[in-house]
Amino acid sequence: MSAGLPVARRYHGAQGATGPLLFLRHTVGAALGEWVEITAPGAPSRRGQVIDAGDEITVVQILEDTVGLSPARAEVTLTGEAASIVVGRELLGRVLNGMGAPRDGLPMPVGEAIRPIWGAPLNPARRARPRDFIETGVSAIDGMNTLVRGQKLPVFSGPGLPALELAAHIVEGARAPRGEPFAVVFVGIGITARETDAFMARVEASGARERSVLYLNETRDPTIERLLAPRVALAEAEYLAFDVGMHVLVVIADVTHYCEALREIATAREEIPGRRGYPGYMYTDLAGIYERAGVVKGREGSVTQIPILTMPDDDITHPIPDLTGYITEGQIVLSRELHRRGVFPPVDVLPSLSRLMNAGIGAERTVPEHREWADQLYAVYTRGRDARQMAAIVGESGLAPADRRAMTFAERFEQELVKQGDIRRPLTETIDIGWRLLESLPREDLLRIAESTWNARHPRG
Repeated sequence: MSAGLPVARRYHGAQGATGPLLFLRHTVGAALGEWVEITAPGAPSRRGQVIDAGDEITVVQILEDTVGLSPARAEVTLTGEAASIVVGRELLGRVLNGMGAPRDGLPMPVGEAIRPIWGAPLNPARRARPRDFIETGVSAIDGMNTLVRGQKLPVFSGPGLPALELAAHIVEGARAPRGEPFAVVFVGIGITARETDAFMARVEASGARERSVLYLNETRDPTIERLLAPRVALAEAEYLAFDVGMHVLVVIADVTHYCEALREIATAREEIPGRRGYPGYMYTDLAGIYERAGVVKGREGSVTQIPILTMPDDDITHPIPDLTGYITEGQIVLSRELHRRGVFPPVDVLPSLSRLMNAGIGAERTVPEHREWADQLYAVYTRGRDARQMAAIVGESGLAPADRRAMTFAERFEQELVKQGDIRRPLTETIDIGWRLLESLPREDLLRIAESTWNARHPRG
């Protein structure tokens, strides 16, 4: 029995049921996240979890199929045990479901500790300022929107865009650039069996599985498992980071499926809906996940998050990306136009932003001129995009010479720096590609590059 919880209590008959939810009246000391066992005559035993502990009504989410379950004849046991998960270095290389049970045919891991699933966000007073970066191997992220340890940097995708392929690419290529202990925790939420097979094939072929822990929740799995999967994964990530001292990157795909499960359960509970039918507490719920990333004072490790979400109808004002943007420190936006043109990963660097980038780049962390380099690429690429739109109206011959150069630069930028296919690029190679693009322009077009930086790269004589 977990500390702080009462002993097991048994109740005969439930007040009612709606879909996967069971309602109990007058329970004693029910606790949020408490495990529940449900039995009925002639039916297999089912597991559940307390998702709302009230004075009058306690709501239990049943994890298995509820077909044939009669609430009046059900025997419900509140076990007095909080939902917990096995964590430890032994899980590296393992494939588990959203509840932490094996999916790889191996025995249940013994682990090094048992941690509650419902962990708390990091205490702001204990947080250390994020610094140093994580190399993802993706040029558009490492060079233009650098990911910093302890950061939450979501990817905003759209229906049909290769978000899961980008997630697999990041899982394969992410590194701590100075060789510090590093691990990836991936959690798939509501992905299809086909997506699972494709993802696993890539991870196996790349050899990244040995330093990764994979939690895979599929569309056929219970709804409640979608809500628990990211918390199970974060419990493992926090142990590896703050107990073992590793730098851990947590990749979550797809947060939209998580929010849809949240809405489904809120509807079954007949709660008053908020924007577009999502529960009003969705902001708080998402913050409870995102704010578990960070760096803790006095600890060696860190937890960094890349949540990936699909924007319904490509609408960045939809509640899911809107609330995510309020909580996190920037966003990586995928472009449908770049995807149609065969650019992978189709990252649109102009609306993308890493608010902590300056904390993770510079002389000792990346290269001294990284900030100037990125600013100049942004400036010329922006001018080239504007020139491309103007050329559609007045024709390319109607553009000024500098605009024509910028338009050519924009095309090369997308095809040579953003587009990289399935290969992994170290940051040094990304920086070299960017310089090669910039050096194709006359010096007078490069107003963001200081004279000292230019002379250091191009010594006279």
